[in-house]
Amino acid sequence: MFGALLLGACWAHAEPGQHWHAAGPDEKPWSASIAQEVQEFAVEQKPTAIMVVRDDDIVASFGDLGTKVNVRSVRKSLLSALYGIAVEEGRIKLDSTLAALEIDDIPPALSAAEKTATVRQLLMARSGVYHLAAYETSEMKRLRPARESHPPGSFWYYNNWDFNALGTIYRRSVDEVFASFEKRIARPIGMEDFSAYDGLYLGESSSVHRAYLFRMSARDLARFGLLFLNGGRWNGAQLVPSKWVTDSTSRLSETEQPGRGYGYLWWTFSSVRSGVSGFYAVGYGGQLVVVVPSKHLVFVELVDLALNRTGVRTQRFLDLVSKISAAVP
Repeated sequence: MFGALLLGACWAHAEPGQHWHAAGPDEKPWSASIAQEVQEFAVEQKPTAIMVVRDDDIVASFGDLGTKVNVRSVRKSLLSALYGIAVEEGRIKLDSTLAALEIDDIPPALSAAEKTATVRQLLMARSGVYHLAAYETSEMKRLRPARESHPPGSFWYYNNWDFNALGTIYRRSVDEVFASFEKRIARPIGMEDFSAYDGLYLGESSSVHRAYLFRMSARDLARFGLLFLNGGRWNGAQLVPSKWVTDSTSRLSETEQPGRGYGYLWWTFSSVRSGVSGFYAVGYGGQLVVVVPSKHLVFVELVDLALNRTGVRTQRFLDLVSKISAAVP
């Protein structure tokens, strides 16, 4: 699993203070060409904001880094961090079943076989529960397998039912998601913009399990990416267990997309052409936090879909990530 190798090879990283420092060409001569790449990409793709961070410095950026947008499915990787803490504290057990946790849904309710799915399998998008879910894209609905077509653990499918049910389990077992994220993650790492009021639960008649939506800024998401680059540590404090960071960002499942894998609510990628590997959180329309541990880099892209309705394709930004990463010494 490449995630363990990369994280183990990294040295200790610095963290930004109250505000980010922008490093210019005088400090990092190689940053001028990167800034040009980011500018050209932004003119073409029209994101709301982009950040390229190395350790505690911004080496290139575009747009308003403090603008908050709905980060869509990036929410799942944010929840993964909270799960790592909860598992370490013994408040959630990875091998607990849905039956043991009394998790069900509206008719047609879950079968006995579906209720054998575990928390671990939900985190891996391998529950085998193909009930209707809130906040699904049309593609999710189109690709959803038939109920009970795959036993729990046997098949990977990017499944909003799994992700939303994990939110329910967290609320029942630990605390309200947004307040918990503010207390356990946002405040300790010095997020400048996020508060629990930037969270919203979205329910639909298709399921009892609500989606948990986050509005966040690029500069706050860069801190979150840096936290995972640093193995879950911030200013000497282990906020997220290091083993969880390694496990959750490792390729635990293959996906239908070449070069991309899935861990615990995080994606992984590996480019044969550039030799660049890493992990990322991604949301519909171009919301991304990408970490390249071998180069000590964090990339963030946000797209306000009210202003850019077509968004930015994930692969386009990953291509930019690979190009920049390959050029960084």
